Amino acid sequence: MFNLKVYVLRLGHRPMRDKRITTHVALTARAFGASGFILAGIHDVNVVKSVEKVCSAWGSSGFKVISGVDPFKYIREWKDDGGLVVHLTMYGVHVDDVINELRALNCDLLVVVGAEKVPRIIYELADYNIAIGHQPHSEVAALAVFLDRLFEGRELHFIYPDAKIRIVPSKKGKVVIRHGQ
Repeated sequence: MFNLKVYVLRLGHRPMRDKRITTHVALTARAFGASGFILAGIHDVNVVKSVEKVCSAWGSSGFKVISGVDPFKYIREWKDDGGLVVHLTMYGVHVDDVINELRALNCDLLVVVGAEKVPRIIYELADYNIAIGHQPHSEVAALAVFLDRLFEGRELHFIYPDAKIRIVPSKKGKVVIRHGQ
């Protein structure tokens, strides 16, 4: 979608408890301009299928969904390839204090979001620990705000060229265009 490659790495997914919220993290990543979603540690076929189904209908432009990776190995490889790691946490520096710096660096970003308590090593491996605010809130909300600030709202106007379903904005009612169905 943009010149910058951004992947979202989801930590601590608990299949029985987190399948809906993890799916929402992935869908938010896609809708707000990320290039892909990585589910760490566990392979959850239900999350993968749900996201791939949305990508098939609403378009994907190559949005990748990867599941079951070792997060520490993935982070180290990302950094070895020259990318930066951003960990979204309420304990980090405020997003407004670093977002321009991140944009100016023009490096691929791996955005890490947790589910349960995030291991200390993540704070140490991250190049930036960033807070959207310093109050408890949803990782879905944090990711949406971060990506929106990173892409300066441009992602909200993007239409996937391979979409089979598109919404036409309207003041009243619902206008949906369906291609190839």
